[in-house]
Amino acid sequence: MMINRKENRFIAHCSLLIAHCLLLANIVFAEELPALDLQQLIDEAVKNNPELISAKYRVNAFKEVPSQMGTLADPKIEIGLLKVPMNTLSANEPMKEITVMQSLPYPGKLSLKSDMAQREAEAAEEEYKDMEIKLIQMVKDAYYDLYFIYKAVEITERNKLALQDFVKIAEAKYSVGMGLQQDVLKAQVELSKTIDELIRFERERQSAEARLNILMNRLPQSLLGKPGDIKKNEFRFTIEELQSTSVENRPLLKGLEKMIERYKAAYNLAKLEYYPDFDVGLSLGQEKNNMNSVSGKFSLNIPLWYKTKQDKKVVEESYNINSAKERYNAAKNDIFLKIKEIMAEEEKGRRLIELFLSGIIPQATQSLSSALAGYQVNKVDFLTLLDNQITLFNYQVQYERVLSDYERKLAELEAVVGKRLF
Repeated sequence: MMINRKENRFIAHCSLLIAHCLLLANIVFAEELPALDLQQLIDEAVKNNPELISAKYRVNAFKEVPSQMGTLADPKIEIGLLKVPMNTLSANEPMKEITVMQSLPYPGKLSLKSDMAQREAEAAEEEYKDMEIKLIQMVKDAYYDLYFIYKAVEITERNKLALQDFVKIAEAKYSVGMGLQQDVLKAQVELSKTIDELIRFERERQSAEARLNILMNRLPQSLLGKPGDIKKNEFRFTIEELQSTSVENRPLLKGLEKMIERYKAAYNLAKLEYYPDFDVGLSLGQEKNNMNSVSGKFSLNIPLWYKTKQDKKVVEESYNINSAKERYNAAKNDIFLKIKEIMAEEEKGRRLIELFLSGIIPQATQSLSSALAGYQVNKVDFLTLLDNQITLFNYQVQYERVLSDYERKLAELEAVVGKRLF
């Protein structure tokens, strides 16, 4: 009678295990934290990120330069004494003279200097835009990382509850002499590993939240909500379309184009340096307390050493133009290569997601259900059942990792081409 009671208790535990494990497959844990909105996080980061704000101030500073470079130099006033007698006993008084001088660069030089400064300001503006795009990518990267962690914790918590029941069943079976001690130990080890995983995920969650907070200029320990569920974005772009989009929209490339224009203006300015600049002045002379003379002044510089100065400057700026063009080509090649690499990752991720949804997870779920049914009638051993349980939950975690990595790659692609795509 004692054995029958133990067997009945064991059968009851098995029935509970089957019901509990089937229920765990569909559990959705209650959301205690407010849902995070990705766009709100992006908006806050763009508004408050100190590095981006610093870059904006730098752009504003550059915008103040063109007007300065296009303005004439300040005029000069000269005050002098003429005809100062060497003999202090002389009755002649020295003549006083006031001269106003203005430097006048050769026509076209000021406009080219202003144009150079304008192109530098525009390049700084594009650099700012590129920083903003990269910041948005970093926010998305941290957000999808946080999404995965929360999903992994949710799945691992379900796994922990199931493993706790497995330990109870293994102990019950061992207590009636129908099981092995190694089954109990194996279940306990797997339960301990699951608890260790939850500790690791908690550490990773804190790290991801800190990164996201810092991007928004918050304290790293500031409380955040929980990312909502994400759906796989559909990818419908060809590599040629993405390459064309990057050339048209990527601020990095547009900034390098502005620098090419800047060096072209510098080249044209260097050619104008062969021509002289001028100084003109007007003088008023005072003698015996009467303003009784007016004179004019004119001077210019002579580019006498043009072979070692102006010639070299023209060659220097031509080299700068070629260098800027090659930097542009190198940056474009890097972008095209990155697009190709991301597209390969996208195809791999898309196939894995489809495989997990249509094959791996349904098959693992079916295998666990079959193992549970077989275990109930002693046709499947405990270790096989345990292995099926762990396999299913591992696949569920892997699916969420693949999905979050896929969305991260799409966010990286947007940053590479410089345009919102999804």
